[in-house]
Amino acid sequence: MNPAVAAGLQITLVVAVLALTYIPLGDYMARVYTTDTERRAKDSRIESVMYRLCRIDPHAEQTWYGYAASVLGFSLASALFLYALQRLQGVLPLDHDLGAASPAVAFNTAISFVTNTNWQSYVPETTMSPLTQSAGLAVQNFVSAAVGMAVAVALIRGLTRVGGGGEIGNFWVDLTRGTLRILLPLAFVIALILLSQGVIQSYRSGFTATGLDGNPVTTALAPVASQEAIKELGTNGGGVLAANSAHPFENPTPVSNIVEILAILLIPVALTRTFGTMIGNRRQGLTVLAVMAVLYALVLTVTTAAEAGTRGAAAEAAGAMMEGKEVRFGIPGSVLFAVSTTGTSTGAVNSAHDSMSPLGGGAVLLNMLLGEIAPGGVGTGLYSILVLAIVAVFIGGLLVGRTPEFLGKKLRRREITLAALTVLVMPALVLAGTGISVILASTTGYLGNSGDTGTPGAIHGFTEVLYAYASASNNNGSAFGGLTVTSDWFQSSLGICMVLGRFLPIVFVLALAGSFAAQRRAPAGAGTLPTTGAAFAGLLTGTIVLVAALTFFPALALGPIAEALQ
Repeated sequence: MNPAVAAGLQITLVVAVLALTYIPLGDYMARVYTTDTERRAKDSRIESVMYRLCRIDPHAEQTWYGYAASVLGFSLASALFLYALQRLQGVLPLDHDLGAASPAVAFNTAISFVTNTNWQSYVPETTMSPLTQSAGLAVQNFVSAAVGMAVAVALIRGLTRVGGGGEIGNFWVDLTRGTLRILLPLAFVIALILLSQGVIQSYRSGFTATGLDGNPVTTALAPVASQEAIKELGTNGGGVLAANSAHPFENPTPVSNIVEILAILLIPVALTRTFGTMIGNRRQGLTVLAVMAVLYALVLTVTTAAEAGTRGAAAEAAGAMMEGKEVRFGIPGSVLFAVSTTGTSTGAVNSAHDSMSPLGGGAVLLNMLLGEIAPGGVGTGLYSILVLAIVAVFIGGLLVGRTPEFLGKKLRRREITLAALTVLVMPALVLAGTGISVILASTTGYLGNSGDTGTPGAIHGFTEVLYAYASASNNNGSAFGGLTVTSDWFQSSLGICMVLGRFLPIVFVLALAGSFAAQRRAPAGAGTLPTTGAAFAGLLTGTIVLVAALTFFPALALGPIAEALQ
């Protein structure tokens, strides 16, 4: 089939399924997160039992202080449990003689999965036992995604509530509902579909077969299907096997490839409908969705053009940039997956991003540097783009003399300060981490590409480092595989970026939600800047691109842009 036709059919199918699920899923999630006073459905029996066992009052509301403390406390407890599980792996069941993970790997992995990053500096099938994979990593794939959705919903509540004590909900209730009512049912359905396509589900350590050269070859097995579903649905990305979604046991067919792409995009897209439904103005949600769609389409177009072209003798012979890509998916399936996984906080890969053309690799890198808001991670994408919308309203109001208000809430110094701090966290971590790493003498020893200053190898080596810190700070988890990150410096610095990149924005967003919740609603007047329609969508898109362009253009010019121009 012609690659252009294949790409068009795949995109059409993805868009059609997302359109069909947009309204029912978005409205269902709005009902799940609606409080008792707003006539939500009563807690299920399982939820009631969990609340009693954990001594949680599901009817009690929290201020942003209490909500943030709950998020941080739960995440800290999760990280400690996951670290202990890895260190005790050798004496626990289903060890398969793998032994305990090293302290550095256990620390980095615990931080990675709790922050929804799923950065993996180890080979999963030879490091983590099935028990650790199922009881530790897979559980974090559920609850870390549920934390992101809870924070997004808390911000929505802050925008809808009027006066009072500034309560924004109950974190424990939001966490429970998000996990049991949304993530578990959807993951179960997706896992069944993946099983039908040949994704494996086994607790055996592996099997031995005779290779083509007559020697025995051992192939690892794992409970893949159950974890693959939530890996994509929760925009987590950490695979059970080292090759991730390029492995035939994780992603065997073009159909499973499309299913996984849909799983990545399903909740982030539908959450824009949830936002519109919960605030009582669905045009607001459609405006946000339109901005996400424009940015996604632009990056997809650039990446497809870069990868469908030819660069070098091998690519000319193959007819495209097929090195590092699975022939089962080709250019269209690989590019669609790459743009989806970097436009969200997923980080799963079905091709080698390090093997992409300079322009193609630069495009997916930029996708992360935009803040992963097209459409973003589960929950994180929505609250990130709403913060950028607040910044856009403030800038637009200053330019045209309009009142800086967003959804009837005034944007005072406190709100703008919190929004600005949220936006600045990621760029500060990316640029500081990259800058320090490239001046360390030892860094060149960990680069898959290096050389004299200005050579293609040196330029690509810089891009590898920039990509690593962009991935960690955005809680993405994908990587340019040429960079070895097992040293103490990379293990610790990337871990710090994951923690700060996850929890600093969460604290600022919750503080913003509390500030909004304590305000009274200001009636719209002649001077109020409209936040729906094409004009505001253009303003928001311009703000996002401008912020990324001004912040990261020098770094991109030293890396992928310089490499592409050579």
